[in-house]
Amino acid sequence: MPRLAVSVFGLDRPGIVAAVTGVLAEVGGNLEDSSMTILRGHFAMMLVVSTPAGGAAEHIEQALAPVADDLDLYVSVRPIDDEVTSAGAVGEPWVLAVYGADRPGLVARVAEVLAAHQVNITDLESRVIGEPDPVYAMHFEVEVPPDALDAVKGGLRSVAAELGVEISMHPDDADVL
Repeated sequence: MPRLAVSVFGLDRPGIVAAVTGVLAEVGGNLEDSSMTILRGHFAMMLVVSTPAGGAAEHIEQALAPVADDLDLYVSVRPIDDEVTSAGAVGEPWVLAVYGADRPGLVARVAEVLAAHQVNITDLESRVIGEPDPVYAMHFEVEVPPDALDAVKGGLRSVAAELGVEISMHPDDADVL
């Protein structure tokens, strides 16, 4: 079955998930992977959808057009390759939390340290929390190559001191959905 990446973005409101997934079900699409969140009042969704033969990206995007118009959404549909392989080294799953004063470059600097040790970021969430003195909070799910753990921890200690942030790291014990 062909697979498509479907991206949806717009002002948050009730009914977006129902409307988009309803159209995908009507055209025979099956949701395989999904990620949905609210970013500063905007709804963002990414889906991997398998479609029956003939379920071309253009056809699915046209089917979603009325929903996009009604709910003022930006919708993009693209074919994806079934022959996808991981670009990074496979490693052990870890969770990384970073807290500190909000300023430009925090995510980039932590990500640079991880990339330098071939750590694959598999999920990342960040939020500015609290008022009147906001704190920037980041939550990473990563795959750490087995022989790189000590170097990664050392690099993170250095960047924490450099940026004046707190960084904690622990093994990611898989949750069952």
